[in-house]
This record gives sequence, C-alpha cells and structure tokens, in this order.
Amino acid sequence: MATQEHHAPDLELALLRRGVDERSDEFEHCTRCRRTPLIGERIYQYADGKLACELCRHDVRSEPAASRIVHAHTIRIIDQRGAAA
Repeated sequence: MATQEHHAPDLELALLRRGVDERSDEFEHCTRCRRTPLIGERIYQYADGKLACELCRHDVRSEPAASRIVHAHTIRIIDQRGAAA
C-alpha cells in the first residue's frame, strides 16, 4: 500500500505539468523568453508581429507598434463532437 501512495504524487505532478504545457501553447507569449504575460502586465507588439513582455522590451531595439494591458487569458474551445462521426 505504501508503494501506491509513493507513486501517486509523481503521477499527479506529471499530469499537472502536461496540462500546464498544453494550455500554455494556447496563450500569447513573449517571443523572446516564451513567458506568458501576467494579467495586468503590459505587452508590446511590434510591426513584424512579435510580442515582448515588460521584462524583455528593453532587449528589442525597434519601437513597438502597439501596447496593451493583458486583461484575461482566453482559451480557444473547439467543438469536435461532430468530427468523430
């Protein structure tokens, strides 16, 4: 019984990491550091389409074309119920 209890946290951690990795691909992220900006953080968009977070903005030599504050992270939901038929 102790063996099952020992492996349960490892399985939970692996599932949690996989879920976070899958979701992080759906969010906007900084082109340089790949970090997902926090809600309330300013993100900068450049003419070439690249994004920079507050931490990496100073490393980009060109001026941003636009900037905005991240209000919420959106997740795209795709209805695949009809695809299986």
